[in-house]
Amino acid sequence: MTSSMDEFVAGILSAAPEADGAAHDAVATRASNVLRPAGALSRLDAVAAWLASWQRTARPAVENPAVIVFAADHGVAARGVSAYPAEVTAAMLRALREGVATAAALARAVGAELRVVDAGVGRPTGDITCEPALTVERFRESFDAGRAAVRELACDLLVVGEMGIANTTPAAAVAAGLFGGPAEQWTGRGTGIDEAAWRHKVSVVEAARARVPSGAGPIEILRQLGGSELVAIAGALVEARLRSIPVVLDGFVVTSPAAALEALHPGALDHCIAGHRSPEPGHTLLLEKLGKEPLLDLDLRLGEGSGALAALPLVGLAAAAVVEVATFQEWGLTR
Repeated sequence: MTSSMDEFVAGILSAAPEADGAAHDAVATRASNVLRPAGALSRLDAVAAWLASWQRTARPAVENPAVIVFAADHGVAARGVSAYPAEVTAAMLRALREGVATAAALARAVGAELRVVDAGVGRPTGDITCEPALTVERFRESFDAGRAAVRELACDLLVVGEMGIANTTPAAAVAAGLFGGPAEQWTGRGTGIDEAAWRHKVSVVEAARARVPSGAGPIEILRQLGGSELVAIAGALVEARLRSIPVVLDGFVVTSPAAALEALHPGALDHCIAGHRSPEPGHTLLLEKLGKEPLLDLDLRLGEGSGALAALPLVGLAAAAVVEVATFQEWGLTR
């Protein structure tokens, strides 16, 4: 069942550029000839070649990274699926803007510009157990807000983060809607709920997923079950692809709308790399579905783009370890 939203996003992605194969191959070839044993840094070499292919240069580097954090409220929070009240979202939005939240500190530490976008704080989405999260009009508004946030940046690597109390519930519902399977496998403990609260959360995810018409397209599933910051993330990822900006994905909440894009348009996430793996069970499953191996696996579960920010220096190191290291030939040696 193709919805107007699926057609809308698919039309945009149809114009998305492909990676620069020549830049990728140039860096991969250089990596195989630099002064170290063959394959000694193979994972980082692959990251460097990936970065080169989207920066479209044989000399990739991370010099102007940026992070956008989208914040929003969720109607499903009233169902008691989080350990924290919905009011915390507004407080965290203020902390992010004033530079005292974790994402702000990490962004400063790694030299990344931080943008914070209010995607719907004080405007909760619909209760996904009984109504769509977003109207078509609000979906477009949120998607366009994500695109606009990326257009305002001049960055060479992008991290996308989120903040929204209860948003692991819509993330789990979106994942379950996209890929099927029992709600239990997609639903984690979020901010640290106990067993009884987790079982209740599973029932909420199942009720939400069951409400969506059979055969709904991936973007319609995102509209029905997601949230305004999840949709804004999708818009940001699409705009980054159109501008050939490489992206480091954060955790489960960011990866769920990303998965909707990939389900709609295979290859839509080729410009994205997984920064880390969170302990949310659904995140591991989504990464497996997407074929993305995370750079870090440290049991990080904050959100805000924090896991991807922790991985960001590795991308820069990967580039430097190829571009700034002499080859055997340049050093007058043979292997």
